[in-house]
Amino acid sequence: MAHFRPKYITFDCYGTLTNFQMAEAARDLYGEQLSEPHMVEFIRNFAAYRLDEILGDWKPYNEVVHNSLERACKRNGIIFREEAARIVYERVPSWGPHPDVPAGLARVAKEIPLVILSNAMNAQIMSNVEKLGAPFHAVYTAQQANAYKPRFQAFEFMFDMLGCGPEDILHCSSSFRYDLMSAHDLGIKNKVWVNRGHEPANPYYGYVEIPDISGLPGVVGL
Repeated sequence: MAHFRPKYITFDCYGTLTNFQMAEAARDLYGEQLSEPHMVEFIRNFAAYRLDEILGDWKPYNEVVHNSLERACKRNGIIFREEAARIVYERVPSWGPHPDVPAGLARVAKEIPLVILSNAMNAQIMSNVEKLGAPFHAVYTAQQANAYKPRFQAFEFMFDMLGCGPEDILHCSSSFRYDLMSAHDLGIKNKVWVNRGHEPANPYYGYVEIPDISGLPGVVGL
């Protein structure tokens, strides 16, 4: 990608820009009940069930958290309490950005409109966005799209709202499973993978790799 200048740079929010802290929340709740190997397995299960929960029809994210946490508890022989799911869900708006995000975004925002497409609830997302330290042209949520990523419907909603097509954007994410695989299948040729260590590299999907958002201005020639 030779300094492609898109109409919009679109972003995943949680994990890519905002420091996604579901694992930390799980440790706070269950760390004293599980050995470290079992805690690692619990966190892996919790993440896998969250993905499974969003692949069907849209449901509020508090239900996604509730169901996936309940399933992870069942799998690991832990008593599930609804209060725990509420605690996790209510932490989401308090999460701030990765340290590299504000400066990197601010440089790019001077030249190219920034857009977020997030698996978020309307009532929560703006608290996180306000902490990112840069202006956004638009913020779209799964609640608005009536679908979570990786479902195509979420991306198609964003295209419709922006009045553009896959060829007009640069999509930036730290996740293949939630974002970059679907972006590839939808014909978004210009993609950036922010390697935050969540998933292994997968060159088949065609992207520019950066270690953090400080590398993004260089991708678009700024």
